[in-house]
Amino acid sequence: MPKLFAGLIAVLMFGSVLAQAADAPVLILNRADPWVYRESGDSYYFTASVPEFDRIELRHASSVQGLAQATPKVVWRKKAKGPMSLNIWAPELHRINGAWYIYFAAGQVEESFHIRTYVLKNTAANPLQGEWRELGPLQLPWDSFNLDATHFQHNGQHYLVWAQQDKLKSYNSALWIARLKSPTELATVPVLLTEPVLDWERIGYKVNEGPAVLQSHGKVFISYSASATDHNYAMGLLTASADADLLDPSHWHKAAEPVFYSNEQLQRFGPGHNSFVLDESGQHWLMLYHARNYKDIQGNPLADGNRHTRLRQLPISANGELQFGQQLPDRW
Repeated sequence: MPKLFAGLIAVLMFGSVLAQAADAPVLILNRADPWVYRESGDSYYFTASVPEFDRIELRHASSVQGLAQATPKVVWRKKAKGPMSLNIWAPELHRINGAWYIYFAAGQVEESFHIRTYVLKNTAANPLQGEWRELGPLQLPWDSFNLDATHFQHNGQHYLVWAQQDKLKSYNSALWIARLKSPTELATVPVLLTEPVLDWERIGYKVNEGPAVLQSHGKVFISYSASATDHNYAMGLLTASADADLLDPSHWHKAAEPVFYSNEQLQRFGPGHNSFVLDESGQHWLMLYHARNYKDIQGNPLADGNRHTRLRQLPISANGELQFGQQLPDRW
């Protein structure tokens, strides 16, 4: 009888854990590295890494919340071999000089972690229509592992921030910034923004990746993600004045501690690789990010497809500080 009672208690507790995990707020299931582009207050486009790492999808809705019900359209599929044939990661959609571009990372069947950044272009008014043309790899001064390119415009200039390995260093990737000559070419020499030198950035892997840019309150913010892609994954933050020379690394301040990280009580494990977007009113910032509902992973975390897209409000204080709300649940 005691064994039966103990077993019943175990079943009830296990069921409770499952219920709590299921109740963890999710916007879109099984979509990592979420990216949202706001065309207007009633037009949002979404893309992300799919668990199979084999294609790029886009979806559209009149609100950020509506993206959950939007039907995804496949706009590009991986190659059978050679470049762009494996590990299709972290696509981002951008509108640059009247055309649509998608930056994404990809490996190849022959060498899975020969990861490089590639660019697609579409001149149609609607990126869900028209033809996506392959422009080839992003042209960088040195050839090494690189990914997670993001574009932003500031004071009339186009900038790119991306993650790349310096072969002379022992880490996996650091963040770099440069002005753009074109969507595939740099106009300036890359400037190093941040390396994984802090203890929390070097758990499992020495990584700074997944940059996302937010401009508000006279500041330019760049969030990024660090460490292995399990529950140790966490977000850091760089900040510069909007009046500063963004290509001068001394003008950027790096937070010493992660600004957003795992919270077991909220079933939020390994949060990271986010994007920022204004809500429909254009007055309030939202943050999309991915996380798992559980901590323990069997095998390689990259083979676990249960990183889900989540959404939360991102208040900004009167003095221009982002309020990530580490102890608060997701609300929008």
